[in-house]
Amino acid sequence: QVQLVESGGGLVQPGGSLKLSCAASGSIFSINTMAWYRQAPGKQRDLVAFVTSGGITNYANSVKGRFTISRDNAKNTVYLQMSSLKLEDTAVYYCNAEVKRYYNDNYSDCWGQGTQVTVSS
Repeated sequence: QVQLVESGGGLVQPGGSLKLSCAASGSIFSINTMAWYRQAPGKQRDLVAFVTSGGITNYANSVKGRFTISRDNAKNTVYLQMSSLKLEDTAVYYCNAEVKRYYNDNYSDCWGQGTQVTVSS
């Protein structure tokens, strides 16, 4: 069993900053790509950013230059530093990780429960 637990969401004013964290725990042999997705009310879940096990990152165009994804492999944790937040960044943010539970396992997608980020004046 693998669990992803997010933290750091909350209410912030436009132009403000927040840092999200997501820690993976349980039966983990290795983690490949880790990512953040978000889902606004009435919309589909979209990729925000991902970081590979080797540290390669990629971002949605809407957050480039404002968000930074990083990971601590020793802690099985991924972070999302969000700056210059806009009203349209309001959403539930979900953590995702490709996890291998033992040596000859296949990588499986694991999801966190989500954390609410609300940008409002």
